Amino acid sequence: MKFSLPFLSLVAAALPLVAAQQCPAFPEPRPAPASLPSEATLPDPFKYFTIDRRVSSVDEWYNCRQPEIKRLLQEYQYGFYPDHSAETVTATRNGNTLTINVSAGGRNGQFTASLALPSGASPSNKVPVMLAIGGVNNGAYTNARIAVATINYMNVAPDSNGKTGTFWSLYNGKDIGVLTAWAWGVHRTLDAIEAVVPEIDATKTAVTGCSRLGKAALAAGLFDERILVTVPMSSGIQGLGPYRYWQLSGQGENLENSKQGAPWWTCNVISGFLNNHQRLPYDAHMIAAAIAPRYMVIDEGQGDPFVNARGTATIVYPAAREVYKWLGIEDRIGMAIRGGGHCDMSGHTNVVPFLQKVFFNATINRDYNNLAPWSATTTAYPWATNLPQNTAPPVTPPPITTQPTPSTTPPVVVPTPPPSGNCASKFAQCGGNGWTGPTCCVSGSTCNKLNDWYSQCV
Repeated sequence: MKFSLPFLSLVAAALPLVAAQQCPAFPEPRPAPASLPSEATLPDPFKYFTIDRRVSSVDEWYNCRQPEIKRLLQEYQYGFYPDHSAETVTATRNGNTLTINVSAGGRNGQFTASLALPSGASPSNKVPVMLAIGGVNNGAYTNARIAVATINYMNVAPDSNGKTGTFWSLYNGKDIGVLTAWAWGVHRTLDAIEAVVPEIDATKTAVTGCSRLGKAALAAGLFDERILVTVPMSSGIQGLGPYRYWQLSGQGENLENSKQGAPWWTCNVISGFLNNHQRLPYDAHMIAAAIAPRYMVIDEGQGDPFVNARGTATIVYPAAREVYKWLGIEDRIGMAIRGGGHCDMSGHTNVVPFLQKVFFNATINRDYNNLAPWSATTTAYPWATNLPQNTAPPVTPPPITTQPTPSTTPPVVVPTPPPSGNCASKFAQCGGNGWTGPTCCVSGSTCNKLNDWYSQCV
């Protein structure tokens, strides 16, 4: 069976075209990082990339500016998402194990995913699903009548510069980050669920992951509009950590040490912004804004300074919420702050009420706009004091059924040397329940246990 989704922008297919104007053309070739202007605060999400003009309506945002942001993110951060229309996906199910086969261009690959279904789930009593990149607290979801599909992401692509696994068997030689590869694995798992898991309502789908897998969950939500709720946890830089305010927590992850420790997570082009991150034409708030009108809830722990949880909560989230509010859908983005540290399993319980509100229209008491014990750092996004004049936003955003159009001309990869030996690189995972990768760290870092599920080389 072949699954090929129409490659139309979600909103372009459902909203009227922008009247009396055309979307600005994206410059070819893309501007070099060193040629871009430097901005100390978060870039204005409403202002176009190369022309001095802001959007003037909701329609223009969805039809012009949001696709431009997605293009920017592929050009400078993720690499270009593969053309799914050229792929054939088949799936088989053996109990609660899915085997997913993908072929394209005469190449093929295979990986697996495991299912955890709530009691009583059946084809006549379908349940939503949480697509999990890595281990999660299954019970937090299944007890709330949400299935869990855990992707064997290391079989999709390794957490290294090694070009093995299903994704690279199809797309080796392209400058695409591993975060995009893992996101692609999530999407192909969703294809399989649609085909062979009748107990799941695939129109009610969420995705999550923590740390580097939280970065991947964010990419998964960005690149597939079938995903209704994106749930990045402790995602840090190259996730929802602010590039420009990385030092807010007083310590931690920045573009330089993230790219040094795991250069394969994102494409090589972003290296042009090392020690020059203020020239990035976006920041993390624009990744979140590019997912609208779909839902997002962000989990962060107060005891997690390395990934700048405070920066995500007080800068990125409120800046992204300004866009959602302008679009008339501010209740579709939430912030879930908890006690505890990096990838604490309580994070899953922390986000369940938000999911119940979305999936089941449940009434909840939790305020997902409460930033306590912190507060918004409004000086980081001064453009919010003068938002564009807006036409009346649509009451009901368009249906969530399609994927964005990927580019078909990604640049050629420039290989990065792998870390020495068989040990994990600095800032990579080195242990945890279910972990099958290396448990030693390269010279200059040690394996630090953060919780039963996650240890990291620091």
